[in-house]
Formats: sequence, C-alpha cells, structure tokens
Amino acid sequence: MTSNPGSRPSRPLRLFHALRRGLGTVLGWLIALLVLFEEWGWEPLRRALQRLSRWSLIQRVEERLTRLPPAAALVTLLLPGLLLLPVKLTALWLIGTGHPMLGLGVIILAKLVGTALVAHIFALTQPSLMRMGWFAHLYERWHAWKTLWLERVRASIAWQRSRQLKAAAKSAFLHRIAPRLLALRTRVQTWFRG
Repeated sequence: MTSNPGSRPSRPLRLFHALRRGLGTVLGWLIALLVLFEEWGWEPLRRALQRLSRWSLIQRVEERLTRLPPAAALVTLLLPGLLLLPVKLTALWLIGTGHPMLGLGVIILAKLVGTALVAHIFALTQPSLMRMGWFAHLYERWHAWKTLWLERVRASIAWQRSRQLKAAAKSAFLHRIAPRLLALRTRVQTWFRG
C-alpha cells in the first residue's frame, strides 16, 4: 500500500509508529532505571574498592593500569565481565537445579563485584581509552543520553516521592533509632567491662 506525498499514513502504519514510540519510551525508562541502579552502585562500590589501594601490591597494579595503551586498557576494562561470566552461568545452573536463592545471591554478588571492578578500572584507564576516537565518540553519546534520561527519571513524581521517603526514613533513623542503638552499645560495653 503506497501513499501519496503529503497524504496521511494508513491506520496500520500510524498504529505501528505509535506502538514503536510507546515501546521506545518504555525501553528508555527501563534502561534509565538500570543506569540509575548502576550510578547508585558505581561510585560507592568504586570508593569501597579504592580503599584497597592502600596495599602496595594494589598500588603497583593501579599504576600500571594508568599507563596502559588504549587497546590494552579496553581489554582490561572488558576483563571483569568475561571473568565473571562462568560465575553467572554457575548461578543460573544453581537456579535451574533447585537452588534459586543461592543462585540469586551469586548473581547479586557477581554484579556488585563486577560493577566495582569495572568502575575502578574505568576510572584508572579512562584517559587512555578516550584517546581512541571511536570510544570517545561513543562515550560522549552515551553520557549525553544517560544525562537526558537521568534528568527525566529525577523529574518524575515517583523519583520525587522516593527521595521524600528516603529523607523521612533517614530522619527517623537519626532521631529515633540511632540514639537507642548508641545507648544499647554503651550498656553492652559497660556490662562486658563490669
């Protein structure tokens, strides 16, 4: 079915375009939430791994990572994902053989370790990686897209409400629960000393 230039598209074509836009929006939101999860985990996990940098062996490895040429830096960045693949497959096997909680725990642990390693390695190798034109181009496009979607997520009512709930929970903890925990700790310490 062809249409004349300037005429309205057929009903099935309009439906297809509307469906594609709707699916694109849903997919965009899902990816944005995944990115948001990565962002929440990325920096805290990177900082936690950075504490290991106090060890001299880790310092020497990190110094070498910062001096890698671009191609070697890219391979190093991809390495944690490849090394954790057998762990994730083992987790799926555990789930398939009737150990769903153990398998889920392994997947979550692998995700946390993988995110921490990739975040730390990326921080160390980013200057070298950005010397590759294609990588710098893709990174800039990814960063712009991620920023746009994070702004949309953060502007949503659900996000605003979750921030309010988080602030209320933190306030309740600091004002009600934390003092009780400190008092309990003092009593336990006194009891063990006395």
